[in-house]
Amino acid sequence: MTGKAIRMERIMDRNSGRTVIVPMDHGVTIGPVEGLTDMRLSVSKMARGGANAVVMHKGMPRSSHRGYGRDVGLVIHLSGGTSLSPDPNAKELVCTVEEAIRIGADAVSIHVNLGADTESVMLRQLGMISSKCDHWQMPLLVMIYTRGRNIKNSCDVNYVKHSARVAAELGADIVKVPYTGSMESFAEVVQGCPIPVVIAGGPKINTDRDVLEMVSDAISAGAAGVSIGRNAFQHEKPSTVVKAIGTIVHENATVEEALEMLQKKQPVAAC
Repeated sequence: MTGKAIRMERIMDRNSGRTVIVPMDHGVTIGPVEGLTDMRLSVSKMARGGANAVVMHKGMPRSSHRGYGRDVGLVIHLSGGTSLSPDPNAKELVCTVEEAIRIGADAVSIHVNLGADTESVMLRQLGMISSKCDHWQMPLLVMIYTRGRNIKNSCDVNYVKHSARVAAELGADIVKVPYTGSMESFAEVVQGCPIPVVIAGGPKINTDRDVLEMVSDAISAGAAGVSIGRNAFQHEKPSTVVKAIGTIVHENATVEEALEMLQKKQPVAAC
């Protein structure tokens, strides 16, 4: 077994072959949003809910590593860019694979926006990072979207399946893409991509049912899991919603079964 395969088991369930990842790297892009002000507490809630891994920037493990409770995989995000930039779609490398290894990462991630003015820069970064990851046997999660002046609908299946394929072609081990809105269309994305595909959670969704139905439909279409941030750490019951999502991802629970879990009255001390 290679080092990459061993590390992959720390971020993907070895029995289901799927994963529940919670991205918590929003502080660079949009600041300390609700749910991420106390990182140690937030990570604890995600771990308690059974998340397989969390994603954060290189400075955060020092303030969020707990030394207690359930363990959770660590993915260090290598890309950065803020909403204050003249071009928010541009992402620069702000960490190296070697730094991530020293920090204790189980995997690294990188962000690419196809269709952006700086697409060529981000593709070059992806190619360089995937080579480094292969050298160090470090799993690589690529978060890839279509965002730019000529992109009308970033969830269009033709854009999404192209994005997923680009990530696979350039050496990713897991790819994160937007959900296309239906099982039939997302199945096209999965069929055209030889690596595990996970769906992004996107902005806060109105109802729990909407979130859980999206997760269930994606899994039915062949997705290898989810990478859901704001709809997890900003939920009124963060640990419970992660657990509910996990039952769908890992146990093939129905939406109704997951909803029932969410609607149960929780003890006062639970998160």
